[in-house]
Amino acid sequence: MMHKISRRTLLAGMALGAGAGAPLLFGGGRALADGPDISNPLLFHSPSLEPFVDELPILPRIDNTTVTIDAVSTTHSFHRDLAPGPALAYGDRTYLGPVIVARQGRETTVEYRNRITSHPFAADFDTSLHGLGEHDRIAVPTSMHLHGGVTPPEFDGHPRQISRPGQGYTYRFPNRQEATTMWYHDHAMAVTRLNVYAGLAGLYLLRDEYDTGEPGNPLGLPAGVHELDLVLQEKIVNSDGTQSIRSTPVVPQGRWEGGAVGDVGVVNGKIWPQARVDRGLYRMRMLNAASFSIWDLHFSNDMPFWVIGMEGGVLDAPAPVTRVRLSPGERVDILVDFSALEPDSTVELRNTEPAAPQAAQIGAVLMPTFMRFRVGTELGFTDPVPETLRGGAGQPPVVGPIPVPQTVRNVSLSQPSDVRLPPSIMSLNNLTFDTDDIEKPRQGTVEQWNIVNATPDPHPIHLHLVHFRVLGRQAIDTLAMCARQPQGPLGIKWTPDADPFVVEPLRGPESWETGFKDTVICDPNSVTRIVVRFPTTDELGFDPDATFSTEVHTFDDHAHAVPHHGHGEPQDGELQGYVWHCHILDHEDHDMMLEYRTVT
Repeated sequence: MMHKISRRTLLAGMALGAGAGAPLLFGGGRALADGPDISNPLLFHSPSLEPFVDELPILPRIDNTTVTIDAVSTTHSFHRDLAPGPALAYGDRTYLGPVIVARQGRETTVEYRNRITSHPFAADFDTSLHGLGEHDRIAVPTSMHLHGGVTPPEFDGHPRQISRPGQGYTYRFPNRQEATTMWYHDHAMAVTRLNVYAGLAGLYLLRDEYDTGEPGNPLGLPAGVHELDLVLQEKIVNSDGTQSIRSTPVVPQGRWEGGAVGDVGVVNGKIWPQARVDRGLYRMRMLNAASFSIWDLHFSNDMPFWVIGMEGGVLDAPAPVTRVRLSPGERVDILVDFSALEPDSTVELRNTEPAAPQAAQIGAVLMPTFMRFRVGTELGFTDPVPETLRGGAGQPPVVGPIPVPQTVRNVSLSQPSDVRLPPSIMSLNNLTFDTDDIEKPRQGTVEQWNIVNATPDPHPIHLHLVHFRVLGRQAIDTLAMCARQPQGPLGIKWTPDADPFVVEPLRGPESWETGFKDTVICDPNSVTRIVVRFPTTDELGFDPDATFSTEVHTFDDHAHAVPHHGHGEPQDGELQGYVWHCHILDHEDHDMMLEYRTVT
C-alpha cells in the first residue's frame, strides 16, 4: 500500500548531511518587500496587502471571578482588503478571546463550553494521528489550558480530557502565584495546532498587591490606556480571506506538515496594524502565540526599551535592551518610551530572526514586520522607568539565586532517524506520547534538567505546573555524541549525556531570562540547562499527583450542566499528572509531548 507522506518524510534525504536527527521544517515566506520570489512553487503565499491600514484592535477585558467562555465558529477579517473568512474564537469575539483579569488569592472559575459548529481546517485534520477519525472533523475535540498557571491537574487542560460540541467543563484556577501574564489556549490531542491557529487563544492577566494594574500602583508602572496587550502571530492568508494552515503543496492536504513560517504578521487579529500612542511610557505585554517561529524583536529605529518581566512575574529590576527573543508560548512584559519621538512620527515593531535552517531550504524567510506605532501630540505617562521592581518598599521579594540542584536529569529533543515512518515524527526522549516511561521527579526536590537538542532547529520547551530558572546554554558536537551514544529505534528511551561533547563554556541566561520562566528556547545542537523546584502538596494546596476523571458535561440551551463522558479518553476514564512539550504546536501534536508526574 502506498502512504501519503509528509514533507518531512519526502525531503528527509536533504537533511542527511545536517547531522543525526535533523528535522525538516518548512513554511511560506513573503512579507512586505522583503520576501522571496512569490513564484516559488514549493511555497504558498499571502496576497499583496497594504500594511498599517487597520487600527490595532484593543482586546476586551473581563474582570470577574466567574467567567463563561464558549469556543465558537465565527468569520473574521484579518485585513481591510480581505473578506471575512472562517475562524474560531472564545466568547463573543470573531477571533481570539477576551483578556481575563484575575486577582492573586481569589479563585477564578471558567465555565467552558464547546459550541463549535464547523472548523476552518476540517480538511486539514490528519486522521492518522492519535486515533483521530473522520468524525473529529465535525465533532471537534477541544481542551482549554491555562499556560503558566499553577493549576490542579484536573483543571490543567490535559490533552486527553476533551470536550466536543455540546460538552463543556468547569475550570477552577487558584491564582495563588505572583502577578504575571499568562494565556489560555486549546490543548486537545493532535489538533492543538489547528484549534489555536484558527483562533482559540486569549490572554490571562494575574494581578497582586504590588502589580495592581491600577494608576499609582506600588511598582510605578503605566496603567489604563498606557498598558497594551499584544497577541503576536504569523499567518498565511488566501485572497478570499481564508486562513491557510499549510505552507507548501509538497504535503497533501490532510497530512501533518511539521510547522509553517507565516508571511504576514498578525497582532490582535489584524495584519500589520497601526496603534496611535501618546508621548510617554507604555507597558506592553507581548505573547508569541504563533505555531512555529521564534522572533528576535526590536524597534525599527533601534530605540532602547526595558524588559520588566517574563512568564513567572517581574524581574528584580528593569533590563535595558534593544532586542528580545521570543518563542511560541513565551510572554514578555516591556516598557517603551515614546516621549522623545516627534508628533506624527512612526516606529515599527520588527523581527530579525531568520527562518529555521531546514525551513530556509525551500525558500522560507523571516517575517520582518508586525505593526507600526504612530506618535500623537498628547503627553502620556511621564513617570520615570522604575529603578527596581523587587526587594524594595512596596515591592515583592527578590528572585534570589538559582538553587543548587539535588538531581540532574537528561532529556532529549530529536527527530527519530527512521524517516520511513508515515508520517515522520518529532520526539522527546525518542518516545511517543503513549509511553509509560515518563519522568517522575519527587515533590519538594530541586532538579537540573539538561535539555539536549540533537536537531538543527530551535525548540521552545514548556513544562506545565512549574516555573524554573535558566542556568545557561552550551553548543555540543551532535555527531560525536550520537556516534558514542547512538539513538535507537523509536520507542527506546534516549537521554544522552551531552557533557563530554560540549564545545564552548556555559553561556548564562539572557538579561530578560533572569527571573522565573515556564518556557525556554533550546537552541540547535546544544544543551539548555534549567533548574526547577517541584512543589509539594502542602505548598500548592492541592495534590499534583492526584488522579482525575476525564468526565466532561453536556449542556442544554440554558447551559445547565449534566454529567457526560467524553470520547477519546483512556479506557479507565482516569488521568494523572501533567505534560511537558515543545511549543511548536505541530511538534506538540506529533509527537513532541510527554506526560510527567510529581511523586512523593
